[in-house]
Amino acid sequence: MIARQPPRHGLAALLSVVLCACGGGGGGNPQPAPQPPANLPPPPANVTHERLLAAASEPSQWMMNGGDYQEWRYSGLAQIGRSNVSQLGLVWFAGLDTNVQQNSTPLHIDGVIYVSTAWSKVYAFDARTGTQLWQYDPQVPEAWRSKVCCGLKNRGVAAWGGKIYVGTLDGRLVAVDARTGSAVWSVLTIDAAWRYAITGAPRVAKGMVLIGNAGAEYGVRGHRRGARFSARRANAR
Repeated sequence: MIARQPPRHGLAALLSVVLCACGGGGGGNPQPAPQPPANLPPPPANVTHERLLAAASEPSQWMMNGGDYQEWRYSGLAQIGRSNVSQLGLVWFAGLDTNVQQNSTPLHIDGVIYVSTAWSKVYAFDARTGTQLWQYDPQVPEAWRSKVCCGLKNRGVAAWGGKIYVGTLDGRLVAVDARTGSAVWSVLTIDAAWRYAITGAPRVAKGMVLIGNAGAEYGVRGHRRGARFSARRANAR
């Protein structure tokens, strides 16, 4: 069997395509692929399971409410001690939008401080300058004040995979984009007909967000299981 020869103009077009794909028809060296800029800062809230497991190896970070999974609230930093603590002074401060009680433990992740405040609001600050990067307000209804016994406080947030997680006073779990401060998703974790609330900080492990509830003063029952949510989406597991 004799194969039919392709037309000459078709072969020329094919060679032209090959030459262009290899770096240009001029016969020069192929152009190198563009490289990303060096020394890019890490993405906001770049927290992973592996990083939390090795939290002790990053004493300059405070990536979860208790410092690490042991929650001893112990910092391995040694730069400040008894000999120089008297030299500390104010570098910057940030005012909050309310003077009611504040109980949150701030997180510090790669130069950004994330802190929750009363009414379940969340702020992000540049740790060096104090510049406010964003604020998130979950718009908890004012009427919810009557459903809690002991103040409008919030005890902290969790960080994972570019998001900040906060439990709100009216029982929602909200994922907030750590770059923009915008809500990514929100899910109701309680029976709103009862006097439940959330004041505690969420915990994250292996891509799951765990949150409890308050309200035992009014006879509601706590969740022993089921209050677990995917860190990527709001589907209960």
